[in-house]
Amino acid sequence: MEKKVKALLDTISFLVFLFFDFVDVVLCVAYELLDKLFEAKPFPCYCGKKLETKELSETLFWRKNVFREMGFLSFGRKICEAVKKRDDGNRGEVVNRWSDCGCDSCVSWMKKSNQKLHVVVKEFPQVNSEDGPREEATTENVIFLHGFLSSSSYWTRSVFKYLSEPLNHQIYRYFAVDLLGFGKSPKPNDCLYTLNDHVEMIHKSVISAYELSSFHLVAHSMGCNIALALAAKYPKFVKSVTLVAPPYFSDSNDETSSSMALNTVARKTLWPPLAFGKSVMTWYEHVGRFFCFLICKNHTTWERIFKLFTQTRELNFMVVDLTRHTHHSAWHSMHNVICGGSKFMDDYVGILINAKVKVWVIHGDQDLTVPLDCSNNLKMKFPQLKLIIVQNVDHGTVIFHRKRDFVKSLQHIWATS
Repeated sequence: MEKKVKALLDTISFLVFLFFDFVDVVLCVAYELLDKLFEAKPFPCYCGKKLETKELSETLFWRKNVFREMGFLSFGRKICEAVKKRDDGNRGEVVNRWSDCGCDSCVSWMKKSNQKLHVVVKEFPQVNSEDGPREEATTENVIFLHGFLSSSSYWTRSVFKYLSEPLNHQIYRYFAVDLLGFGKSPKPNDCLYTLNDHVEMIHKSVISAYELSSFHLVAHSMGCNIALALAAKYPKFVKSVTLVAPPYFSDSNDETSSSMALNTVARKTLWPPLAFGKSVMTWYEHVGRFFCFLICKNHTTWERIFKLFTQTRELNFMVVDLTRHTHHSAWHSMHNVICGGSKFMDDYVGILINAKVKVWVIHGDQDLTVPLDCSNNLKMKFPQLKLIIVQNVDHGTVIFHRKRDFVKSLQHIWATS
């Protein structure tokens, strides 16, 4: 009986994703046509593109599609070739994609030449004692990096309220960053959102802007890959790195590690619904863009509708953050940071170990998004790391259901680094 049920589910799954294969090919042609009509300089998709640089993930290109391999794209693209690209005399100007949102936050990147990330800063000033001001107080800086489809609110609405001024004559400054392409940060469509792109913007917006000579790093999920890349680039600046649920999928074969990451964090599955949605949005470039066109482009409208039905003045920040991106920024960050970034993780961790930077890993044993095996494998490969396994929590509750304990762990890490 179990074999029959499994065979039935496998058949249904095969048919559903076969349908998405077909829809993605159809939308590929449709979007290519619409891009030529509405954009001065259309951005090409990855259906026929070949790998050009090591910074780009292999998963952008090799995703199999039955109908694409059968040549269904050829006929559609012949039609597209007959349509001339729009020429309105603005070829030199950078414009927003027609399928992206046009709100102030989403198009801010077009209005300023010197773009910086949105950063929330919380600082505890030096407190004078009864005997006068502290003479030996030093400043400790901490940079917080969020995960995929999130923002600085992940930290400011959770752990920031539990942070207090530690003892030992320290002045603490906390920086919560909206990563490039998410939240209130710029979302340029001429960027490929590689690890280097994210690192350079953090350096420009935080390290350089606030003249940091040393700092601690705290990161969650996708932000862990960026944190390791940032720390490896500036190992002399970093005092400690705390990784919460890091998506570590390193392998001796670069392509294997990238595909392993894709199949683990976004494997094709029908259940549960969140995993199904993640797999569709990650495997199908044009289907994903279609849903972003319906939802993310109109996120302000959807937010008003939710407020009306829920009778609340302010929506939960996690609901809002889910749509505060463009398809271009989310698509490339998923593939180039989470999947493609996995092939660089061993090198980055090795640099930090050699530089004697303290690296701590915190992971929930019930995490289904990024399995605990990721951190266990990281610990096995680099025994010098400190691994904390938290019982009965998952990818999000490892922080949200134990905020005070999490903050205590952080303060212990900072004090001993």
